[in-house]
Amino acid sequence: MTRTLLRIATRKSPLALWQARHVGEQLKQQWPGLDIALLPMLTSGDRFTKDKLQDIGGKGLFVKELEEALLDKRADLAVHSMKDVPADLPPGLIMAAICKRDNPLDAFVSKRYLNVNDLPPGSVIGTSSLRRQSQLLAWRPDLNIKTLRGNINTRLAKLDNGDYDAIILAAAGLMRMGLDSSINALLDTAVMLPACGQGALGIECRGDDAFVQEHLAPLHDMLTATCVRAERQVNARLGGNCHVPLAVYCQAKDPETLHLQAKVLSLDGKITIDHQEQGAYDDAMNLADTCANALLSQGADHLLSAL
Repeated sequence: MTRTLLRIATRKSPLALWQARHVGEQLKQQWPGLDIALLPMLTSGDRFTKDKLQDIGGKGLFVKELEEALLDKRADLAVHSMKDVPADLPPGLIMAAICKRDNPLDAFVSKRYLNVNDLPPGSVIGTSSLRRQSQLLAWRPDLNIKTLRGNINTRLAKLDNGDYDAIILAAAGLMRMGLDSSINALLDTAVMLPACGQGALGIECRGDDAFVQEHLAPLHDMLTATCVRAERQVNARLGGNCHVPLAVYCQAKDPETLHLQAKVLSLDGKITIDHQEQGAYDDAMNLADTCANALLSQGADHLLSAL
């Protein structure tokens, strides 16, 4: 029997559903004979929206149930934001495609202020990210960081209600949801280095499913994949979870050169350890290892273990 149906496991949030539909549309464009069905799922990370991620098990909680659906063959592929994917995948699963990266930067969103520098001392900033918290405090130690969870619309509603003076969100998510107008400013990497994989979508499937891998191949972007894999290598060498304030970003410096930046901070932003590497595309993993080793030699492991 000819196989025509591909089932996509996805979280139920509006952004996750948009991302899954986007991948489904790309598959249909490449393979018009395919039928696409979504399998929306509520993950552990979505159920515990009032808790800090590090208190309930980390970002892996956003992908665990989707991966279980792949392993028991309820779904054929799963679409993830790469920044939510832990360093190690479960046995039997592979990241078959990493799509072309959208804007990787963080966005400053506020009803009253144009940028972070405009915020008065003591202003309340909403974020659930230790990476964002530590970098904000390194820049503006006079700010008050308050935990912010929920999907994009929930977070924006809390800002509208006056619970926060400003919030920080991934620019890519806002843009995908057509909420570009809510962005007051994009935060430069000199101030706010992105999370590992931010702005990129990954498509996971079973390692023995050649049919799915063949159909996903046209969606794979080699440059994005190279950069994201370098970022994930640094992330893995330094702990590989969201319990620590780690920022890492790799980008094309020119047609032949990659530029890799990584930063580890204390929660209060008072201690910063950073390093940069530059080199050829085909040397990406060595660049990542060199970068991680440099951070470790500066004491990143002691800083992270203390957290």
